[in-house]
Amino acid sequence: MTARPEILFVYIPCAAKEEAKKIGRALVEERLAACTNIYDGPCSIYHWQGGVEEGEEALLIVKTRADLFEDLAARVTALHSYEVPCIAGLEIDCLNESYADWICDETERN
Repeated sequence: MTARPEILFVYIPCAAKEEAKKIGRALVEERLAACTNIYDGPCSIYHWQGGVEEGEEALLIVKTRADLFEDLAARVTALHSYEVPCIAGLEIDCLNESYADWICDETERN
């Protein structure tokens, strides 16, 4: 019996809900993710090019396997409007087994 791959939830702020939907759908269709969630409306305050900026964003949360992170990050970078997008993989230490199995099944790339 082989060990199940490590599961990641990936945090990706996007410029708007439509961008998050476009990226999320592409990741699921390409089996880089089993599922994506979009939270619309968080406010971000950040340094950019010498000033402090503030703006509304949409937060994309992606459920995937750790071994797909590099391919996922490359795809997000290609689709994202930000010059420097945040693509942060968060290791999941505790997750019900059936859900983890589902993520692995849905991200199996033939």
